[in-house]
Amino acid sequence: MTRTARPRRYLMCRPTHFEVSYSINPWMDPAKPVDTGLAITQWEQLRSLYLELGHEVELIDPLPGCPDMVYAANGATVVDGKVLGARFRNAERAAEGPAYLDWFRSHGWSALHDPEHVNEGEGDFLVTGSWVLAGKGFRSTPESHAEAQEFFGRPVIGLELVDERYYHLDTALAVLSEDEVMYNPRAFTPGSLAVLESLFPDAVLAGPADAAAFGLNAVSDGRHVVLPEAAAGLAAALRERGFEPVGVDLSELLKGGGSVKCCTLELRGPAA
Repeated sequence: MTRTARPRRYLMCRPTHFEVSYSINPWMDPAKPVDTGLAITQWEQLRSLYLELGHEVELIDPLPGCPDMVYAANGATVVDGKVLGARFRNAERAAEGPAYLDWFRSHGWSALHDPEHVNEGEGDFLVTGSWVLAGKGFRSTPESHAEAQEFFGRPVIGLELVDERYYHLDTALAVLSEDEVMYNPRAFTPGSLAVLESLFPDAVLAGPADAAAFGLNAVSDGRHVVLPEAAAGLAAALRERGFEPVGVDLSELLKGGGSVKCCTLELRGPAA
């Protein structure tokens, strides 16, 4: 199959203040040293790769005291030019939601919604050609799914996560093209897994090793799939499907529980 890349627009946040000073997911251990300089270098390599692939990257200024702000995917969800802000479950990240909404306001986005219910942006809302897939179980609430459906006017499919290591949907599932995905079957309840099998019968399935390497925290432009280089099994499966996997090393940022997709918020809309 011949795959076609489509230029994308991304929002990213340099990890200037990145550290692991608290623990709100199983990957975070404040006792383990973090090399902020290395995190910045790895992040810069990801940003440069996006530019080399022909994508546009906009930047939001990092705020002191918000070490997780580098995980830009959590800051909002953007569909058809509409921006659904984020409301974080943990107090440690509460300031990020308003900061991201302020960025959108100041950059010409007018269709904005400050959410009532807890949602953690594209961490738990993944957009396909037909649906918005929505995670719940650890962070975003079921009420946020209804709120997103009303705001975007798109069908929202709720999926329940069961493994605390994969606390956001974007750690357990990645959208590859319009209605193609890859996912970790072990991360979902039986009912949610049945829904995925029905909607995506030809999905790429991740084994435990690739899932633990955060291989599903990936970004695809329809042809190139940027993912952690340690996810060798997924890379091979993607090549068989006609995709071009591009491995990167974000090992330092993984100490905070995030990788490629976590660092990347897609801007789907007219504002420029």
